[in-house]
Amino acid sequence: MAPPAKMGSIDRPGTEKYQRSDSGVAKKKKGKYSKDKKLNANLKKLDNQYKEALRSAAGTDLLLTEETGFLEADSPMEKTFKFQQQDIEQVLDEQTVNKKFELNLPKLGPYQIDYSRNGRDLLLGGIKGHVASIDWRKGAMNCELFLNETVHAVKYLHNNQYFAVAQKKYTFIYDNQGTELHRLKQHIDSTLLDFLPYHFLLVTAGNTGFIKFHDVSTGNLVSELRTKLGPTQALKQNPWNAVMHAGHSNGTVSLWAPNMSTPLAKMLSARGPVTDIAIDREGKYMVVSGADKSLKVWDLRKFKELDNYYTPTPAKSLDISDTGLLSVSWGPHITVWKDIFKTKQSDPYMNHLIPSSKVERAKFVPFEDILGVGHSKGFSSLVIPGAGEANYDALELNPYESVKQRQQGEVRALMNKLSPDTISLDPNVIGTVDKRANSIRLKPGQIGEITEGSEENKMEIKPEVKGKNSSLRKHLRKKTQNVIDQRKLRIERNLKMEKEARQKKYKQDRGIPEEKDLLGPALSRFK
Repeated sequence: MAPPAKMGSIDRPGTEKYQRSDSGVAKKKKGKYSKDKKLNANLKKLDNQYKEALRSAAGTDLLLTEETGFLEADSPMEKTFKFQQQDIEQVLDEQTVNKKFELNLPKLGPYQIDYSRNGRDLLLGGIKGHVASIDWRKGAMNCELFLNETVHAVKYLHNNQYFAVAQKKYTFIYDNQGTELHRLKQHIDSTLLDFLPYHFLLVTAGNTGFIKFHDVSTGNLVSELRTKLGPTQALKQNPWNAVMHAGHSNGTVSLWAPNMSTPLAKMLSARGPVTDIAIDREGKYMVVSGADKSLKVWDLRKFKELDNYYTPTPAKSLDISDTGLLSVSWGPHITVWKDIFKTKQSDPYMNHLIPSSKVERAKFVPFEDILGVGHSKGFSSLVIPGAGEANYDALELNPYESVKQRQQGEVRALMNKLSPDTISLDPNVIGTVDKRANSIRLKPGQIGEITEGSEENKMEIKPEVKGKNSSLRKHLRKKTQNVIDQRKLRIERNLKMEKEARQKKYKQDRGIPEEKDLLGPALSRFK
């Protein structure tokens, strides 16, 4: 009998499929690699790292035992979309059955819904002003508001402690106790909300035809982009590159970044107004529904249309789960499609009907096999097997985080906050070498000319222009040491530009040539 393999050996069971094709390290002879001691130590270090990587990869097979389970029919004649929710509940465990619940609120709907990033909390927003934040697993109410005005959209921010509500005129930010924290007067008549968690940007759009990016960590309006395409019908973010996809009434979908005043790309996706947009988690595929009853699947890597479907009536809400399931809702119907990005499907995965109601918004719960549905009669949750990701990264998003972990995660997210300038179609280009640098690089002679010109500009005598003795200038004259105030620097730069403009106008009005400017404006009348 062969001796058992050591735990530290590369021949540990389960590591074969993770080794290189040539089995480079396993076939090396024992002994020194070369006579150079330094090179020998470096090569030995690399081999140890390779062995440790193989052991870690093999260990994941033992730790990550959960698998995503889908509905499967017993025979080819049986279809999965014929299974009803009552039939599924009979074979589920008690914990999963408790996650399925309904809220009967017929007088305050239809309801917009949103889940926190870790899927722990549910945010409801009725069109008649009813807003509620709920820990839906425990059935505990965080806060409940009756705003007595129209609510168009609701959205959680970076965690469940803050949420934004697009109301009749302005957009407001509340905390988890229902206290009004901010009124965003710049965001007028907004009907769509989204949030970029890694940039801390709240994005709004609506009937004004503007897309606005607001930094919630500093309170500054980062950019205000005019689409020139009328009211925005749909707004979704691409999780891969944080580019905003906006649907318009002319059937086009435009892609926006806060550092560009024009769209990054445009796609004609429908022959009528765009009703909703959904983008998968990897940012590869986009699904667009239109008022012409079309449902199109796009490949964002090629900007190419893959498949085309039709719905009996225009789809109202679209959403894609962690595992790639697509939910399509129209009227009282909700249809879930499986493997729609691989091949064209003829039959849906699951189907559900909410009698005598109209679906307003449907959204998958992160890391759960649950689909939340906000409709005209309240809220319902449906069990969709295989919708949630079984093996998630708890260091990124943890559904079972404690209060201390949430606080530490918020501080860590603020420290790792990304600049809005990093949003682009291809985020992989950030940090790479600019290949155009050779064409714009200055020669040594040109560098000398620039340095000489700068020295001459420093020695040139400039006229002094007396300005108004305002309180702002008094404030700027105060000496503040070891403090860099961005507002002060911006004001000083604007004042300097105004001063230069007044000097230039003064010379033009009096016809003073540039070489006779040494006397200054006070002595120019004696010429």
